[in-house]
Amino acid sequence: MEAKAQTRYVRVTAQKARRVVNLVRGQNATEAIASLKFQPQAVATDVRKLIESAVANARVKADAAGERFDESELVIAAITVDEGPTMKRIQPRAQGRANRILKRTSHISVTVATPVKEGAK
Repeated sequence: MEAKAQTRYVRVTAQKARRVVNLVRGQNATEAIASLKFQPQAVATDVRKLIESAVANARVKADAAGERFDESELVIAAITVDEGPTMKRIQPRAQGRANRILKRTSHISVTVATPVKEGAK
């Protein structure tokens, strides 16, 4: 069973989001949610909600297929952070000049899956 979730236009730079995402890549989904609750970075709440959404998507997908669902078996199969569009803003400076401010965004996507057992096809 594999389920996906994504969030777009998160108002954080991709570099800062990747620091948090790298902490939970490959972990068990429930352990990742628990560890993200105690991370000091602001983007950790967005990543935690995204993983919770992917787990909920897996639950709905399993119910629709009539399969057994165990939340503790899910692992984060893939999680990526891509750059979103950058908003350009102007900050007035002395003598009529202007500085450009770049407000960056990012797109985060996650895939949770149950690990394939060796004996099963």
